[in-house]
Amino acid sequence: MPKRLVASLAVLGCLLGSGGAGAQTVSVTLQEVDGGPGYYARFTNPLPTDPSFFPIGVWYASVLSASEAATDKAAGLNTYVELTGDTDLSVLRAAGMHAIDSGWPAGPGSETNGWLLIDEPDGWAGPGWAAWTGNSPGQGPICDPPTAKCGYTVLSTLAARRPADGRMRYTNFDYGVTFVESDAEASLFVNGGFQDVVSADNYWFSDKDICTAEHGGAMLGDGHALSTDECRRAANYGATVARLRKLGDEARPVWAFVEVGHPYAEPSWPTITPPEMQAAVWHSLIAGARGIIYFNHSFGAPNVTPNVLRDPAYAGMRAAVTAVNARITALAPVLNAPTVTSGWSDDSGVKTMVKWSGGHFYVFSGSAGSATTSSFSLPCVGDATATVLDENRTLPVAGGSFTDSFADGNAVHIYRIDGGTTCGLA
Repeated sequence: MPKRLVASLAVLGCLLGSGGAGAQTVSVTLQEVDGGPGYYARFTNPLPTDPSFFPIGVWYASVLSASEAATDKAAGLNTYVELTGDTDLSVLRAAGMHAIDSGWPAGPGSETNGWLLIDEPDGWAGPGWAAWTGNSPGQGPICDPPTAKCGYTVLSTLAARRPADGRMRYTNFDYGVTFVESDAEASLFVNGGFQDVVSADNYWFSDKDICTAEHGGAMLGDGHALSTDECRRAANYGATVARLRKLGDEARPVWAFVEVGHPYAEPSWPTITPPEMQAAVWHSLIAGARGIIYFNHSFGAPNVTPNVLRDPAYAGMRAAVTAVNARITALAPVLNAPTVTSGWSDDSGVKTMVKWSGGHFYVFSGSAGSATTSSFSLPCVGDATATVLDENRTLPVAGGSFTDSFADGNAVHIYRIDGGTTCGLA
């Protein structure tokens, strides 16, 4: 079943005769999160399925001491996605952290909830079933013959090599799946039975090459080269998530990558700022991401480091990551709750997700790229109050509608609808 609709696919009518003033008879539909709320429970030694858990990870870290794990945990991280071979997994266990790795560190145990197959095989091996030489980029010819494509073979081979222990499998993709390959080619990478969770790392704020017609332009529209304004948008991180969710038919979780430093060696390329990072995270979640992974390395200016979030030079970025992680963790039960897929509307200048959790509607909305004012309508609610979370303000909801402003392209607001009718929902 591609889309899991709550209440046996029933459209839940808003029976509003006894609701708040101004309510209208408009139906809302609820859809479970991709894969369902208990998706991880199907695996051996799974990630937590408690609604209060939301995966917040960091890519390719080294964890050698309890103090390093404590530093990461204090920033709101709970998961390591790939680890260095010298990592002490017992430290992760003692700290209550989770790991998904390729098997490099010795002694996996309760901390290891899944296996990474490989990073970006769509880009360096391409869409095809040719023989794989076993080489990785920089080691010599990848496929046999060298002009062939063998990315599917790479994933199939590595899936067979990972322990047959029932743990979750994970793969991260790149430009091939999101931009270059046909839907059929990309879909086989995502849906070929190789892995259970997927992601893609498109760094819209710091990748200079992403704005070209054949890359970002191909995914976002008519294939023209993107202007700086069109390209450097937090909303584009959501577009990456939406691309993967569409390819996967929303049948499994899609996680999102967001950079926190300077992921390229070229010093002239842009560096993501803390407000851009926070907006990119929220737009990923608004688009339906079920996990966040931070790319934690800086290969260029302003400071080269293997771990941005532990480096004093990036104290401002760490503070921003810690703040957004705290909000995600506090809102985890809402993010894991059903999504409202009909019965509401917004304006074109924003990207929005509506959730139903704990007897409230929650509206997550971010600017689509520039300063704007948007009206939101959930007619069946009637007259109510929109509490703007973490902003110490409220907005009146009249007849299910309210309006708010977004100061710039990084502005994101989260509203909890208080009062009014529950639209017939329990």
